[in-house]
Amino acid sequence: MVVAGILAAVVLPRFNGRTGFEERGLRDETLAALRYAQKTAIAARRLVCVSFTENSVSARIAKDFKADDCTDGSDLLAPGENKVLKVDGTKLGAVFSAWPAGGLTFNALGEPSPAALIQVKDLPDNLNIIVEAQTGYVH
Repeated sequence: MVVAGILAAVVLPRFNGRTGFEERGLRDETLAALRYAQKTAIAARRLVCVSFTENSVSARIAKDFKADDCTDGSDLLAPGENKVLKVDGTKLGAVFSAWPAGGLTFNALGEPSPAALIQVKDLPDNLNIIVEAQTGYVH
């Protein structure tokens, strides 16, 4: 009886609730998507536009080399797949907070415009995602 009571108090809440792993996984997936967007901009020598909503991140690649935006472009495909690159946190109830709001672009040199700070709600500040201004380094 005592063992069953301890298990009920300790183990069952872990099956039911969120433990922070979901948010950390979403943060890592977002980090990888941003790095991929930057590397794609360099490899394709085109503008890549990354847009943020409250609970998703997606990217588009410009159609032409000299394009100023990605409106005429296409959705960026995930590596090795024929699926659109999109990080979706709606199932987890995760919330992104991005500065600047809306998104950023990577030019053909991989430089972002502007630099960015992305935070996933319920994660500590030391796990914020930072896109450096001149180099586009994502960490």
